[in-house]
Amino acid sequence: MKVWIDQDLCTGDGLCEEIAPDVFALLDDGLAYVKEGAKVFDKPGGAEGLANIPEGQLDAVIESAEECPGECIFIEAE
Repeated sequence: MKVWIDQDLCTGDGLCEEIAPDVFALLDDGLAYVKEGAKVFDKPGGAEGLANIPEGQLDAVIESAEECPGECIFIEAE
């Protein structure tokens, strides 16, 4: 499974980073991005921002998507 964030919809609330800090990061621009390990996908939107969901993190990513006030987190099957 993969996840990405539409930064145009991101409210910068940071709930995703609180729920799944191994998958999401809030950057200096106040928006959330996905990450794989130390690599942050800081180019907004779509396929360029698709990150693999780490083993054991799917439930946290789903919770992040459900709780996101901007509804900007998208989960895709491979």
